[in-house]
Amino acid sequence: MSQVEAFNEYRSKMNEVILGKQNLVINRLFNLDTNTYADGALSTKTKEMLGLVASMVLRCDDCIKYHLGKCHEEGINTAEMYEIFAVANIVGGTIVIPHTRRAAEYWEELTSTK
Repeated sequence: MSQVEAFNEYRSKMNEVILGKQNLVINRLFNLDTNTYADGALSTKTKEMLGLVASMVLRCDDCIKYHLGKCHEEGINTAEMYEIFAVANIVGGTIVIPHTRRAAEYWEELTSTK
């Protein structure tokens, strides 16, 4: 199983468990998160790029993988992705470099399955 498949399978499984508990606050938070990335004054594509930069700066590997997948779905190409990586590294500093390595590896897998 690829790391993309493993990540998506685990995320789906655990989201189902969490949301299945019907905790009002958690369910509303998940809903708010979903709605935040919907088209509005900014496109979903732009919001996903912003989410990826924020996730890289915050150094959340799960969040990075999620937003990489969404960016891929939104049609972002590799040249655009490396500009996103550059912004994240400038904003976050060199501590973001290890996350960039893992993001690049994940991006390579995402784009090789196209």
